[in-house]
Amino acid sequence: MTLPNRRRFLKASLQGLAVASLGQWSAPRAGETFTPLRDLAASKGIAFGFAVDPSRIRADVAYRDVVAKQANLLVPENALKWAEVHPDPDRYEFGPVDDLVAFARDHGQRTRGHTLCWHRAMPDWLGQVGRDRAEAVLTAHIRTVVGRYRGRMMSWDVVNEAIEPNDGLGGGLRDSFWYRMLGPRYLDIAYAAAHDADPQAVLCYNDYGLEADSPWSERKRGAVLDMLRGLRRRNVPVQAIGLQSHLRLGEAQRIGPGLTRFIHAARDMGLAVYVTELDVDDSAFDGRGDRDGAVADTYKRYLDLVLGTGAVSAVLTWGVWDPDTPHRIGATPQGAFAQRPLVFGREGALKPASWVVAHCLERALRVRTFGT
Repeated sequence: MTLPNRRRFLKASLQGLAVASLGQWSAPRAGETFTPLRDLAASKGIAFGFAVDPSRIRADVAYRDVVAKQANLLVPENALKWAEVHPDPDRYEFGPVDDLVAFARDHGQRTRGHTLCWHRAMPDWLGQVGRDRAEAVLTAHIRTVVGRYRGRMMSWDVVNEAIEPNDGLGGGLRDSFWYRMLGPRYLDIAYAAAHDADPQAVLCYNDYGLEADSPWSERKRGAVLDMLRGLRRRNVPVQAIGLQSHLRLGEAQRIGPGLTRFIHAARDMGLAVYVTELDVDDSAFDGRGDRDGAVADTYKRYLDLVLGTGAVSAVLTWGVWDPDTPHRIGATPQGAFAQRPLVFGREGALKPASWVVAHCLERALRVRTFGT
């Protein structure tokens, strides 16, 4: 990625200055170079990276260059979800992930896997599996997928989004396919299978809606912590918590001490803490002020808080650069579209959020352990 030309640089500077709430952030100075985010993060013991599309790595030179320069941790966006990697009972599709792992190796990067056990992105054939075979099918899938990348994935999202208090089940568990097949023990089964397949990988629980200080999020945070404490008491090998971090424009004002307490509670259990799917839904932008500045402000408020705990050892954004056409993202309501949700503009262009994230990483407390 090249530095912006003078016109683009001045535009970014003026946009940044227009955001009064950015506090300690200042617009880039003339001639200031943009240090790769992977380098800024690594200096604080933090991994920085993206969810990436392996096919675009192969086909798009600009995309490949931004990924290589800015990230030291990659996760395949969809290629390891069950419907993609295991589309038929006796067929796995490992090619795209193999390509990504090779790319990461060649560029001094690490990889993480997403996701092994989820209630979405399931192939049709899985719905025909009955209770008598569910444990064997789940275990075989996890052992096959994790085993193929043994020693090459830094961490795995083993179970994704298992908590939904509104479903009314014990412990706040989600009424999912795996719960209906196996009950709460599906969690223990999944983590045990992943650990058997790769004892060195960090095994993560990943969820959304944990960020805001709202009654619903506080309820969900409590259920997640209770679940994790139960797993730890049973010696289930869960070792990290992933905060998906799909943020909404302007919502960062609702992110505060409750999230800090949650992060410290996770660390007190001996868990690593990752930000796994960071983006900002700007679909509610009302046209007043500056869209890019408002997105940057949301990034700043959130990252200053979580990186100020000294506990977050990885930050990944859910995508590399802004979409070519507006679309829905993790926090986008039905019918709305996000336009400028990511840290970089299209083709890797720098924008206010790029500089804000760089400055947040510069100010972050150093994490004593890297990636764990």
